[in-house]
Amino acid sequence: MTDDAPDCPECGQLMKAGGFVLSKRGDDGRRACRSLWGCAGRHVWWRWADRPDEPLEACPVPELFR
Repeated sequence: MTDDAPDCPECGQLMKAGGFVLSKRGDDGRRACRSLWGCAGRHVWWRWADRPDEPLEACPVPELFR
């Protein structure tokens, strides 16, 4: 995982790391961590921690991580 904080894809604000969530990946069936990112605008995004080059995805349950 990189040390550079991304900008929010929705509002452009700098995002802050929010931890990790263990999830089952649909494409290969493996359990892996998703890294959580949030901005001051209360937008929550995540991506697979072992795939840092993939784009951020909108978290489908942001209320769990605010």
